[in-house]
Amino acid sequence: MSEYRGGMATNDPPEERLALFIDHENVAIGARDIGYRFDPRPLLDALAERGRLITRRAYADWNLFSDDRRDMVDANVELIEIPQRSDSVRKNAADIQMAVDAMELALTREFVSTFVIVSGDSDFTPLVSKLRELNKRVIGVGLKGSTSSMLPPACDEFIFYDRLEGIPLRQSQGAGKGRAKKGADTGAVKHKEKKEAKGKKSSQKQDLRELERLLTRTLAGIQSSTAGAVQASNLKRALLRKDPTFSEADYGFRGFRELLRHLADHKVITLNEGSAPGDPEVDFPSAPRDEDAAFQLLRTTVKELMDELGGDPPLSGLKDQLRKRQPDFSEKDLGYSGFLQFCKAAVTKDVVEMDWEEDDQEYYLYVEDTGKSS
Repeated sequence: MSEYRGGMATNDPPEERLALFIDHENVAIGARDIGYRFDPRPLLDALAERGRLITRRAYADWNLFSDDRRDMVDANVELIEIPQRSDSVRKNAADIQMAVDAMELALTREFVSTFVIVSGDSDFTPLVSKLRELNKRVIGVGLKGSTSSMLPPACDEFIFYDRLEGIPLRQSQGAGKGRAKKGADTGAVKHKEKKEAKGKKSSQKQDLRELERLLTRTLAGIQSSTAGAVQASNLKRALLRKDPTFSEADYGFRGFRELLRHLADHKVITLNEGSAPGDPEVDFPSAPRDEDAAFQLLRTTVKELMDELGGDPPLSGLKDQLRKRQPDFSEKDLGYSGFLQFCKAAVTKDVVEMDWEEDDQEYYLYVEDTGKSS
């Protein structure tokens, strides 16, 4: 049977349909432990950007979470009551009921494409795996400090609730801390804040540098394994497969396209209009940023080592020699997946020469115009 599109053009991209399942006891207690109150609305806002929510269910003994009822009802979340028994039995009952309902929906509602599992409990890892076996996309949600390390890698994407915009603090949280800070020695506090701010700035720049390397490494990997252009949406999905917790917001960008524009402005990548509106094609510049300088660094280093060694330097250890001269050197910044690939590109461009010695099982590099012939 054909899918009803409500009058939309048939060539429009299919809309993601999401089903939300909340292990409320787990996330409510986790949020409380770090000074927050679990309110579903910031999460619903984030999910609205990913597709259309058609099911919203939260599981708990709601007599124990009566203060949370109003927020859940206002957000149109269906409250599934798990009657109070002993703690362990109640917890198991909630987990089992939630897993059964999710699997039932996956098997009977084929149009549901994405399941959102809100819990940091590793007990839900088998459910996530089974949903993915059924070709469902799974987004996990949990608290940074109370999420099992087993759960995020099992998901297609993982969102940390405490990183979302607009999550509420618990009542009376923060006022006392503010007064205590005012009573401290202001000179010492300001000095400490300046020091911390400087450290954070440096750390942020380093994080952004690592992000550039992750993105260029991923783009190079996609290009080497597939034919055709790489769309921005495919690149984002590949990044999430590597790290389901990835979010461009952690680096100060409001969206993935803003991140890509930043990298394009800095000549790390190029963006071209793609076949789908709003989904540009991503590629490397024909002359990537600093590529000529990197090749020149390689050539100069090889020439210097030839003079020092009285012979041709081997490939092994050569990258360390480049980093002695330029500590931030990385071939991955230029889109090369490894140092050997970078050196082979330099040979192709007549920057250096490279021979394979069978006896040594080693590559040796040299520059022809430096003393090899006069």
